[in-house]
Amino acid sequence: MHAQIQTSKNGGELTSLKINGREKIHQGENCVDENKKIYWKRSVPVLFPIVGKLKRNQTLMHGKTFEIFENGFVRDMEFEPITKLDNFHSYMLKSNKKTLDRYPYDFSLYTTYRVYENELTVIYKVINDGDVDMPFGIGSKPAFEIDADEFNRGNYYLEFEKEEDKIHFLYLIDGLVGIDYAKNLVKDKKRIPLTKGMFNNDAIIMKGLTSKKISLIHKDRNRKILTMDFTGFPYLSIWSKQNAPFLCIAPCLTTPDTIKSTGIFKEKSNTIILKPKEKFECKYSVEFFDA
Repeated sequence: MHAQIQTSKNGGELTSLKINGREKIHQGENCVDENKKIYWKRSVPVLFPIVGKLKRNQTLMHGKTFEIFENGFVRDMEFEPITKLDNFHSYMLKSNKKTLDRYPYDFSLYTTYRVYENELTVIYKVINDGDVDMPFGIGSKPAFEIDADEFNRGNYYLEFEKEEDKIHFLYLIDGLVGIDYAKNLVKDKKRIPLTKGMFNNDAIIMKGLTSKKISLIHKDRNRKILTMDFTGFPYLSIWSKQNAPFLCIAPCLTTPDTIKSTGIFKEKSNTIILKPKEKFECKYSVEFFDA
């Protein structure tokens, strides 16, 4: 198999992956509907230093209020290219005046994309360059190309590698995590049917997963589209927009604020705390199939 990747210093983002000439990644601003309206301008954004929303888009750090909008700000910042080979692209963003105005910590964030044959590996590395403990959240939101008409007909489903007896679905209220769980969408303990309108409320966030892999499958053709290995990520979410030709399968380390959030950043659920000069790394991989 022959694979080609394209990336951008804007957000340090993967923007294209073609396998044997066939595009696998949503084309962001280049993908429009019949009215020339962009479905979603992203492709594979990194979510940092938050995943999802903060309560009132604000949080307290060092006793001061900071405003951070949904999924963080680095996806809109210019990264520095580090390595750019045929099958290996790497970028870095270091804290600067713009980041410190929104997030008062010194850091280095690396995004790396590696492809071998039909498999993509995405690696994120965070380094605490400061002298104090650094709290943060991180996740990824890759958007994979699908056929919107086939989606609306119910011809796609997701399948876990193992039976899911302990899974929970978070209930979102205006983007914040509610007190009660949402309806369990898993059928036969392993499958999630993908249906029109299922994202009308928001993204669907899962926790308590036994599986480390999930596959996107076309029902009528009985063919796998892709399999994601999200080992090490406690949360997995899925999302799309109405009639859009993509599906996001998003592995994350943290979640949005809860409706009862104190507003103190360090008290966010599952926030990662990185000690001075230490580094944190996470990765996931996606295997693509002809379908």
